[in-house]
Amino acid sequence: MIGKVATPEPRVLAQIEVLPAALVLWFNEEPRVHGEVNDGVLAIAFDAYGRAGAGQLPLDGRQVNWRVQQGDKGLLLTFIAARAVQGDWAGTEVNGRWRFEVRLRDAIAPP
Repeated sequence: MIGKVATPEPRVLAQIEVLPAALVLWFNEEPRVHGEVNDGVLAIAFDAYGRAGAGQLPLDGRQVNWRVQQGDKGLLLTFIAARAVQGDWAGTEVNGRWRFEVRLRDAIAPP
């Protein structure tokens, strides 16, 4: 009994929704998140578990490939396209679940 109280439930990715220029991930509770852009690839790490998945989403008339895979310390979400992408993300609690939305945009080339 004490072990259940001291050990929290694992954070789990339950669902993925594809929207135009955005991806929405639903978790059972708020995960810790770390994201970065490296060579035009947007990568976001979550301290959560879940099934791997992949697909495409539309962005300004082209397709962006996305992939969720299990890593050593949780899930890794990556976005790759022919042209570099950037993203903004935010999470919020909705009806007892955690909704995490990533909105993509073209990376702005330096002058």
